[in-house]
Order: sequence, then structure tokens, then C-alpha cells
Amino acid sequence: MSVPPSPEPIHTGSSSEPGQPPPAGRSSSGHATISLGSFATLLISIAAVLLFGLQSDWGYLPLVSGVVLGFVAGRTLGRDLLLIALALGLISTISVEADISWGNIALMGVVLGGAVVVPYVISRWVYGDDVIKFPRRQGRPWSKLEWGWLVVVVFLGWLILPRYFIGSGAYQNWPAVETPSEIIRLFLGVNAVGIWDELFFICTVFTLLYRHFPFWTANVLTSIIFVSFLWELGYQAWGPLLTIPFALVQAVIFTRTKSLPYTICVHLLFDLMVFLAIVHAHHPAWIDIFWY
Repeated sequence: MSVPPSPEPIHTGSSSEPGQPPPAGRSSSGHATISLGSFATLLISIAAVLLFGLQSDWGYLPLVSGVVLGFVAGRTLGRDLLLIALALGLISTISVEADISWGNIALMGVVLGGAVVVPYVISRWVYGDDVIKFPRRQGRPWSKLEWGWLVVVVFLGWLILPRYFIGSGAYQNWPAVETPSEIIRLFLGVNAVGIWDELFFICTVFTLLYRHFPFWTANVLTSIIFVSFLWELGYQAWGPLLTIPFALVQAVIFTRTKSLPYTICVHLLFDLMVFLAIVHAHHPAWIDIFWY
């Protein structure tokens, strides 16, 4: 999956013109890619790898250390890393492995919903910031390129996903649905998590980090967290070869289009292929539309 060129940065850093105040909600002093601030944020990303990728409680050590170092590097960075750490800590209280029982769906809904709501509420009404947003780009229709990308996403999903799930055996990380109720719950679960991915990893984590770092620094650090979560969810074996570029591209799309609905649409189309590929992998005679 090719990565478009990086968009115009909103990062304000030391390159801001003298005498010009930073845009509302953004830090007046940025952090370089190699700096104490980036190291503090890297610790948060490492914590996600430990908590979700390896499911180790040792992840809380870099999680707390990253927040403390963040405050040392800068008060605003420390506060934003605290929001990310609180959300990751909340998510770590549950297993995000694929379980489509109604009880687990409700539990994940509450916890994952809290991981989006808590940082937003604290940022908006405690910090008084206006950083975390969910832009809709009203009044601007999608371009031909944007419509074309949707077609490309469906094609890539159709081409790649059955090879991944069946070739690696990763489809077994999802239940073999049999009944209409199970099929509906799997479909709803895959899509609900897909929407949440964009609300949390892109609108929250990436947006908070992009406030302090250059685009690709913020994007890579966010992607480490994103991919760690997806690993526990079930995208294992060589899954990161898919999820890493996907996470990076989603941040590019969000930043270039300034449209959350479009970014979610891209994700849901890919997740539609995920759902169909998983069902087909468990039941090869079902949904026999793939070529692999």
C-alpha cells in the first residue's frame, strides 16, 4: 500500500514566525524528533507494545515513566501524554482478544468508549484545550481521488486479506461463526472497533502527538500503539506487515482530507473485507469470492 506524501504540518515548533502566536490549542514550542520529549513519548509507545503486544504488566513502568519525563520535557507535552496514558491504562484492564459474546461486546463498548471520552473531557473542560476534534469537512464533496482511493482499498483488501488470514492461520484468532446471531455480532464487532480505531488512535492519540512533533514522528509513534492493540485483537503472525502501513496511511488520509467520515469510510471498507475474509477462512464454501 503506497503512502502519499506527508501533508502540510500543523506542528508549530521553532520554525514559527517570530511574534506569531500558535493556533488555538497548539503548543507554542515543538519537540524535535530526537529529544527528551520524543523519548518520553517513545516510552508510552513501548508501554503499548508490552501491555497489548506481549500482555505484560511491565508495560505500566514505561507508561508512568513516559508521563513523568513528558512533564520534564514540557508541561503541555506531559499533560497530553497523561491523557494517552490514562486511556491506555483503561484499555489494559480488559482483554481485547476477539470475543463476540454479548457480555464482552458490552464490556468493550464501555471501556473503549471511556478511552475516547475521558481524554476528550479532560482536554476540553479541565485543560481548556480545543485540540481533540472530530472534523466533518461539511460542504466539501469528496474528490475523484478520494472516491478512487475507496475502490483501491476494497481491491487491496480483497487481494491481500484472504492470503494473510488463511496463509498465516490468523483467522483462528476470531471465532468460527455459525448462526445468524454470531455472524451479526462478528460484523458489528469488526465495524465498531474500526470506528473506534479512528476516534482513538487518529483523532485522539495522533492529534495530541502532532501538536508537539513533526508529522512523521507523531505518525510513527502513534502507529506503534495502534499496531500493538491490533496484535492483541488478533492481527498476529505477519499481520504487522499489513497493519503498520495501514495505520500510517490512515493518519495521512485524516490529515489531508480533514474529514473523519471519509477516514472512517476507508477503514470500514477495509474491515468489510476483513469480515468477509474471516468468515470465508472458517467456511471456505461460504462467500467464495476471493482469489488466492
